[in-house]
Amino acid sequence: MADHYEALGVARDATTDEIKKAYRKLARQLHPDVNPGAEASERFKTITHAYDVLSDPKQRQNYDRGGSGSSQGGGFDAGNFGDIFETFFGGGGGGSRGPRSRRERGQDALIRVELDLDEVIFGTHRDIEVDTAVVCATCNGSCCQPGTSPVTCDICHGTGSIQRAVRSLLGNVMTSSPCGSCRGYGTIIATPCVTCQGQGRVRARRSVPVDIPAGVDTGLRLQMPGSGEAGPAGGPNGDLYLEMKVRHHDVFSRDGDDLLCTLEVPMTDAILGSAATIKALDGDIELELRPGVQAGEILTVKDRGVTRLRGNGRGDLRVGVQVLTPTKLDHKERELIEAFAARHKVPAPALSQFQQGLFAKLRDRFLG
Repeated sequence: MADHYEALGVARDATTDEIKKAYRKLARQLHPDVNPGAEASERFKTITHAYDVLSDPKQRQNYDRGGSGSSQGGGFDAGNFGDIFETFFGGGGGGSRGPRSRRERGQDALIRVELDLDEVIFGTHRDIEVDTAVVCATCNGSCCQPGTSPVTCDICHGTGSIQRAVRSLLGNVMTSSPCGSCRGYGTIIATPCVTCQGQGRVRARRSVPVDIPAGVDTGLRLQMPGSGEAGPAGGPNGDLYLEMKVRHHDVFSRDGDDLLCTLEVPMTDAILGSAATIKALDGDIELELRPGVQAGEILTVKDRGVTRLRGNGRGDLRVGVQVLTPTKLDHKERELIEAFAARHKVPAPALSQFQQGLFAKLRDRFLG
């Protein structure tokens, strides 16, 4: 690491004024505005760090004793250089990056879409109404009244920035800042479009056609690139996000790609067996109930669930059996039941092993 005194070309017993004078002389020669070369830039950093250390009495004393001369543990501190550069040159020198563009990307938009469960099985098409920013039809995004165009700013002459000479310890240094007249654009809209007030876009309601795939679920978001708000001055559109919400269904519920429902079976049909027709979301289904079917049994109908979102095929329809016991019997019916009970001696009611699956699979129907 170069000696700080040698870097500035001063003796070790140099006074503060001598150090400052030496630094100012070298800085005028090596400043990036005067000497843009890479070697000069590195030397400028070196002398700036040396001045930072030797101009501070505590850091200089520490350096003279053999320390790094920096309260941060040695080496060149880019933060200190930035602070000194900011102080001397007002924000980083006089280079200009050119005028900024009026065209900017539009914002993204989020729309919530409600679907019925039957629309989820195979997917559906929707025309989504969106209230958003669109390109102004009058000026076509130019921001100018038709027949006119932006004019070059007569203050910055199209550069978008103003250069000023600032007096500092290094003498006169050129600084650059955005032009206050054109706000850094380099041009001025002398005759703004009366429809969009010079913005190049207006608020409007438009229809966006959407093909919603099968298998979506509540909370899923679909991204539609370029369907969001139009950007200022004809800038590119943002994206449109559609957040799905599947409405509650009174009969069917969803478990992943499977559908769940409950079939209420009269006690006599459960004993003798029966055929049943259920109205599914995509057509009728014929079910055969075996004699002696038990409450809580699950009848599975393959490939009659929800179409898988990322994959082939469909889930299953699972039908839970709920046996209905008569609550009101007339005299004759009661006699028949009693006679049946007398012929079929069964154990008294007793607790059996807990069956968690019975409750887990059909909790939405039996416990809801």
